[in-house]
Amino acid sequence: MKLFTPCNIGPVALRNRTIRSAAFEGMGHSNGPTPQLRDYHWKVSEGGVGMTTLAYAGINRRALSFTTQLWLRRDIQPQLREITDGIHARGAKASIQIGHCGNMTHFATAGGIPVGASSGFNLYSPTIVRGLGIDEARQTARDFGEAVRVARDAGFDCVEVHAGHGYLISQFLSPYTNRRHDALGGSLENRMTFMRWCLDETMKAAGSDMGVLVKTNMRDGFKGGLEIDDCITVAREIEACGVHGIVLSGGFVSKAPMYVMRGEMPIYSMTHYMRQWWLKYGVRAFGRFMIKSEPFKPLYFLEDARRFREALRLPLVYVGGVIDGKGAEQVIDEGFEFVQMGRALLNEPDFVNRIRKELSHRCGCDHINYCIARMYSREMACHKHLEGLPEGIRREIEKIGRRQ
Repeated sequence: MKLFTPCNIGPVALRNRTIRSAAFEGMGHSNGPTPQLRDYHWKVSEGGVGMTTLAYAGINRRALSFTTQLWLRRDIQPQLREITDGIHARGAKASIQIGHCGNMTHFATAGGIPVGASSGFNLYSPTIVRGLGIDEARQTARDFGEAVRVARDAGFDCVEVHAGHGYLISQFLSPYTNRRHDALGGSLENRMTFMRWCLDETMKAAGSDMGVLVKTNMRDGFKGGLEIDDCITVAREIEACGVHGIVLSGGFVSKAPMYVMRGEMPIYSMTHYMRQWWLKYGVRAFGRFMIKSEPFKPLYFLEDARRFREALRLPLVYVGGVIDGKGAEQVIDEGFEFVQMGRALLNEPDFVNRIRKELSHRCGCDHINYCIARMYSREMACHKHLEGLPEGIRREIEKIGRRQ
């Protein structure tokens, strides 16, 4: 099976073509790693993946939305080195996703008024947002480079730059969030400028010994956002920046969050763990109107991804709806160099070893998305691994299961 042949991301050789996607674990504490985060990635590495990715590390203080999110800084380098050493000892490579939440941050976590491509109000945080000045944008790009240097010293083989899903780089790219009238706004050519700055700093810092992936959207997933032809233009620009591969995704956290993950958001489960009473009851009242469901099907991004495979020459990483070995092998057979998986590896950390033994094996994830609902307040966890769930959550899971 080609899925289990070695393959390179730039200078980095992986033992096979499977990658644990940068699905936010919510397993940090005080913006640093924990034994729980370490143990999870060690377990996934033992489970056979070619590379495992620590999710969504902020490149500076302003980048942070959660205290459970990593802030990639020198202070936590020793703990990160323990994680990467353990990943390597188990035969896998280690990657870390770096990014900036932009207008999805909060005053308390970011240490000030959240910043974005443009000023305004983000209903989904909810928070007032201030548009970055040009000098601030250049410094933010330099912070991407510094984050890469910290990642190297912590033992990571690769970094994955998050340029999708409606976070800061994506906010500059999308006309929905970029309403600027200076050199960083207006035409798509101008809106790509901040992304170029970030990738230029990333590539300089990565040098000749680190792999660089970029996660980007194939569509923003709503009217008024980037559509597929625009996103192909963006992907070609990413390719021109000299990165080693692109992770093809889609969706916008503040407008079309379920376009990323598909399925239904368990609103009761999500609000059950919220601490702010006003947010809890506000989301219960209006959440179903704000977080619209998107039908789930296996390999749900594949049709769009094929158009990117035709348009690009660099290695591409497929992610989205990989639930069995046959689907993963199909993706590789269609010309994608790697396949990423998130929920399958949360449900079965040894999923890769299982499909190596039996390609037809299907993971036990039922895509009810309880794991997504709780990750905004607690660590990501599969409901099938938990005992003693509250009755209201259990009833919601059963109802969603019947609707599927």
